[in-house]
Amino acid sequence: MSWILLVFALYTIIVIVVCLNIIYNTPSTAKALAYVLVAIFLPVIGIAIYFTLGLNYRKKKLYSKKIVSDKNALEDLRNRITLESEKAWDTNEPAIKKHKKLALYLLNDGMSPLSGGNEVKLLINGEEKFPEVLNALENAKHHIHIEYYIFEDGEIGEKIKDVLIKKAKEGVEVRFIYDDFGSRTIRKEFVKELIDAGVQAFPFYKIIFIIFANRVNYRDHRKIIIVDGCTGFVGGINVSDRYINDPKDRSQLFWRDTHVKITGPGVYYLQYLFICDWNFCSGKHLKLEKDFFCTKPTTNGKAVVQIAASGPDSDVPTLMFSMVEVIGLAENELLITSPYFIPGESIMNALHVAALSGVKVKILVPNKSDSALVNAAARSYYGELLAAGVEVYLYKKGFVHAKTLVSDGQLSIIGTANMDHRSFELNFEVNSMIYDTTTAEQLRDVFYNDLKDSTKINPNTWKRRPFYKQLPEKVARLLSPLL
Repeated sequence: MSWILLVFALYTIIVIVVCLNIIYNTPSTAKALAYVLVAIFLPVIGIAIYFTLGLNYRKKKLYSKKIVSDKNALEDLRNRITLESEKAWDTNEPAIKKHKKLALYLLNDGMSPLSGGNEVKLLINGEEKFPEVLNALENAKHHIHIEYYIFEDGEIGEKIKDVLIKKAKEGVEVRFIYDDFGSRTIRKEFVKELIDAGVQAFPFYKIIFIIFANRVNYRDHRKIIIVDGCTGFVGGINVSDRYINDPKDRSQLFWRDTHVKITGPGVYYLQYLFICDWNFCSGKHLKLEKDFFCTKPTTNGKAVVQIAASGPDSDVPTLMFSMVEVIGLAENELLITSPYFIPGESIMNALHVAALSGVKVKILVPNKSDSALVNAAARSYYGELLAAGVEVYLYKKGFVHAKTLVSDGQLSIIGTANMDHRSFELNFEVNSMIYDTTTAEQLRDVFYNDLKDSTKINPNTWKRRPFYKQLPEKVARLLSPLL
């Protein structure tokens, strides 16, 4: 009996030490509380979860490797960014005047320029995105830069691989960054074939043992393509056959997603992000050469574009702050689409204030997520939003994976960041901010078209749901900072 008491005493001491470590090393109160609950109420397993997913082993090293080392080049870039942004202030675009505080925040916080004279094209689902991507890659003359969270060896993956190999053999500089966790199926033969053909390819954050990897917390969730510095792609669509909806195949799950093609100086900061990520993962230092950047406006382009990005290398959650600012500046209508809606207190408060101030807030989420736990946690927020007057719609045609926002028919956000803790704090993410009424009207039409395949939640019916349905959701919400 004495040995049982001894083991219990030792385990109690371990739990206390772990909890103190969580409190000391976890800046987020909500996340710290969640890990403490897991460590206490899930014996052994909870502690293992924290040391696998929660402990930041290499944070300082990660930060230092992300910094651009050439100070002179960085200062030159900063000056050019400021000059570019000053030009954009002079446009008569109403979206710029209204969202000047947002644009200034992104400029001051992330050194992201406000760039005018861009052509913007919405790409709905993989069937619209991939032909545009393949065409842009085929026409590359100087360089191709690709960075993806999920890149799979399927039909579309093979097509892109063939073009990359072809262009590399033609002398085009091809650089490929892939997330070692999300793109784990291509880590061997696929990547080797690219390298053998002259493509420079590196995993963003190399993982040795995926099952036990703390590094899954630092996923490169970005989906970026830059061709010759002047054509860029960004959005929610990964390179995978699942994103191509074949109307003849009714057994396939329909994937609803959104991407955007940007042509013009708005690609400038996408390129800067790629070079920072390349210097980090490759161990090389790619210089900020003029050929990498587009500074001249397009002939027909009128859209003003700004890129917002954040990750574990950011001092503040830039994307979350920018979302709060956008919601706060809305006067008439907010249209939000998110596959993983676990907003946290700041976003929830902003949505409450907007809805109670008379802004029509509509949120589109999947009827069923690809994660039961995430789905339950997300549903725990709906009741509060509905009570404030927010309209919540459940998409039923398939799985909606788009990450978009339209504000007052003037500002569009299309990017990689979900409305959750992981995107705001743990992943490397990027959003395009498009200050253009034409693009906003197009994206608004897409949103309302998606509502045709959705069901609006009735607030009274939702409130009267039985206890056994609400309890699992409330329990899942306790873990939402960890999801």
